Order: sequence, then C-alpha cells, then structure tokens
Amino acid sequence: MAGFDTDILLIGGGVMSVTLASLIQQLDSSRSITLVEQGQQLAGESSDAWNNAGTGHAGYCELNYTPANPDGSVSVERALAINERFELSLQYWSSLVEKGLLPAPANFIRRVPHLSWVEGARACEFLKTRHRALEGQPLFQEMEFSDQPDTLARWLPLIHGTRQAFEPVAATRVAHGSDVNFGALTRLLGRSLAQHACDIQLQCQVTDIKREAGGWRVSLHHLGSGEKRSITSRFLFIGAGGAALSLLQKTGIPEIRGYGGFPVSGLWLACDNEDMALSHNAKVYSQAPVGAPPMSVPHLDTRFINGKAALLFGPFAGFTTRFLKSGDRSDLIRSVRSHNLRPLIDVGVHNWPLTRYLIKEALSPKSARLGELARFMEDPDPAQWQLVRAGQRVQVIKPTASGRGSLEFGTEVLSTEDRSLAALLGASPGASTCVSAMLEVIERCFPELIQGQPLQTLQSLIPSYGQSLQANRQLLADVRRYTLNTLGLNTGAEQTQTERSLYA
Repeated sequence: MAGFDTDILLIGGGVMSVTLASLIQQLDSSRSITLVEQGQQLAGESSDAWNNAGTGHAGYCELNYTPANPDGSVSVERALAINERFELSLQYWSSLVEKGLLPAPANFIRRVPHLSWVEGARACEFLKTRHRALEGQPLFQEMEFSDQPDTLARWLPLIHGTRQAFEPVAATRVAHGSDVNFGALTRLLGRSLAQHACDIQLQCQVTDIKREAGGWRVSLHHLGSGEKRSITSRFLFIGAGGAALSLLQKTGIPEIRGYGGFPVSGLWLACDNEDMALSHNAKVYSQAPVGAPPMSVPHLDTRFINGKAALLFGPFAGFTTRFLKSGDRSDLIRSVRSHNLRPLIDVGVHNWPLTRYLIKEALSPKSARLGELARFMEDPDPAQWQLVRAGQRVQVIKPTASGRGSLEFGTEVLSTEDRSLAALLGASPGASTCVSAMLEVIERCFPELIQGQPLQTLQSLIPSYGQSLQANRQLLADVRRYTLNTLGLNTGAEQTQTERSLYA
C-alpha cells in the first residue's frame, strides 16, 4: 500500500473515542487523527446526557460494587479499583481545564453528593458493615454513615423528610460526588480536537472493514450526500458502544471469535421541576431487585442538563434486540455466527430468569414505575414525571476456556496481537472510567507513548499515573484537593502552592 490517509482512525463519536484522541494528541501531536461518526453530532447514543445516569461512578453509592459475602463481610476491592480509575478521569479533565482545552467545568460537571440509602434491619446492617469496611480506606475516608432521623432528613429531604419510615433506614454520604454531563463533555472535547487538526466526520456509516498490509481500509457511506469512499489507517479504534460487536465482526480478527452481545434497553422517569431537583441535590442509590441486572439499581438523581437542574429516576431495564437506540431490530440476529452460537445459547439458557425479568419490565405501565418511585418519595405527581428512553447497552457474552458462554457486566478492552486495532466492549462502569480505559489502549497499542518525554507529559497531565493513590496518602490528598477545587466539586478553598507545583 502506497500510503495512509490517517495514522489513527476512530469509529464512534462517544466519550471513549474523543478521550483516546485527546490523550494521543497531547502525547504526540504529530500523528494524524480522524474520527468518523454516523450520527449528526457527537455523543448521540450512550454518551448523551439523557441516555445515562450522569453519575461520576466512583463506588461511593453503587452498592453492587461491594457485594456481601456468605460470612457477613463485604468485599470492597471493586469499589476501590473503580474509585481510583475515576480519579484518573478527574485529573485529566482538571489538566485540560487548566490548559484551556476545556471550558469552565460547570459546562460538564457539577458537585452532587453521592448517597446509598436502604430500608430494613438486614439492609441497614449491610450498609453499616460496608461503611466500616470502606471508611478505613484512604479513598473513602470522607464517607459518612447515619441512621439518625434528623441527619437523614437533612441528607434526604425528598425521601426521609417527606415520608413515614415504618422500618429502620440508613444512608451513607460522600459530599464531593459529581454529576457529569458526558454528552456535553464529549462535544466540548470534540470541539477542542477539531481546533487542533483532528478530522471529525459526521454522518459517516461504516459499511466494511478490511485488513491491508500495515493497516486497515474502512469503507464509508455518507448518509447525507450518499457519497461512498474509504479511509486507510495504520491504527483503528472501535468505540461505537453497542455497535462495536457488529463492527468487530466485520474485521474478521480471531480475537473476536466466540464473543456475543446481550442487549438491554432502558427507560427513566424524568422531572424538570428545578426547585425540587435543587432541593434534592443528591444521587441516591438503593438496592436492585432480586434478579435485576446491575444497570437496574434504582436511584433518584439530580441532573444538570443544558444548564438546568432536573430529576431522574430509574433506570427501568427492558429487553430489546437493538444494539443502538438508532439501531435495527435485527441487530441481535445478525450478530449470530457459528463461533458464538454456543456461548449465546448458554447465556440464554442460564440467564432465562434475567430475560424474563427484562421482558416484564419492558411491558410495565407508567403507573407501575411511579409505584417504584413512591418508595423514594411520597405521592409523586404523575403530571410532573415523564418517561424518557435511555441509551442501549450491550453486555458482553464472552467465551470461557471450555467454549461455553459467560455474561459479563463490566467493560473490556480488546486488542489485536499486532497492536493495529483496539475496541471497547461492555457497559459498566463505562464513561466515568474513560481515561483509564483509553490509557489501557495506549499501553497495549502505543507503548512508545508511555516512555521518555511522552511519559513525562502524561505524568504532568495525570500525576498519579503509574502510582497507587490507595497506597500513597499524600499524593491522594494533593491530587484530590487539586481536582475538587479545579472542577468546582469542593466548597471555595483556595488552591495551594503545593497543588500549583504538582501540576506545573
């Protein structure tokens, strides 16, 4: 092949792709980068504000990240890992704000406390045990616990302050939790990238992907003009959310053999009463019903979208055969291959209760959903709450060593042996850990960018890169103080000289 149209081609205009493009641009601005997206704007699918909870997932309030053990103890390892990964995102966003590559943080992130709230003696004991297991960890040392009515009424004015508790209740709270508008963040990063020579092409649908000598040829169909053309690239990243599996199947790479997808849809109840949203001022997570997937953990959230506060409750999961909101009902059927048929059947058989639960949820009327909301707040006014369709999620069905299928609820970075292609599969914790996920892509596929001068640049952007915040309390204190102040997640403290020198 005579040459390449671009060094790096990214498929999908969500937060993952723009984060990878931004990191590479910061570490080596000489590389040409092209991003193609089939929608009319960036972040039209899973990254868009109404398509996700906007929770800066840090393990503070998500009880499914800290499961109870048979002996009554609580495992906290996953919460610690997710928290440290989110801290990388906060550091990178802070650095981009400092460099003028992102605007005022309130355009994409706001301080909204994170709470876990439970009812019943058994659930309260679990939450107390969870708090004891976490409060000694440096990353969670600011978490508070209470089962006292006065405190709970102050923390939860819409919940505890307006309803009669007939059984024990308890909550934990982290004041510096956040609400992130990942749609706004994605578009702001995209605007910054375009101003620094990244070629962003919208309404471009990928019709084929072929491996060529030293790279990849991607065939495109422009949905507006009807033009058909192709782009050749040395490196290809597929960050297309639910469509990633179908696109990977077009590549024919052996690494995708046996992989399948389990699509899950969702709905929110949304309320645009700003006074009520600001009064609540929290993201309150509870416990998922038995048999529900992790994405169905009920929570009542204050959101900031397009500069306005709103309330969001849910999510209500459902069954779908689409891989994207804008996808086709045949997506699931068309993803079936001879090599993934057995894993798909295995997951279908062993997870039939989950499928039945999702179908039941999909058929539930609005009144039933309002009934679930009534557990959180007394007598919600049906006229104030509207159903809003959430984004699609495609959970990974992964082949086991025996060739059978395993349903995974996390995110997974997949890459080829020759390091010419990488992709992101899965859903949770998703966007909150976009920086750590894309750093994993760089470590696998661009090892030269974590050495020498690029490494120094990376460490200036993300001071804790390569170190453990959990093990280094002073570094954690310095980094967290800086990011909370820079992103407006703290209350008014002046930036110290230590923080300035850390990021100098």
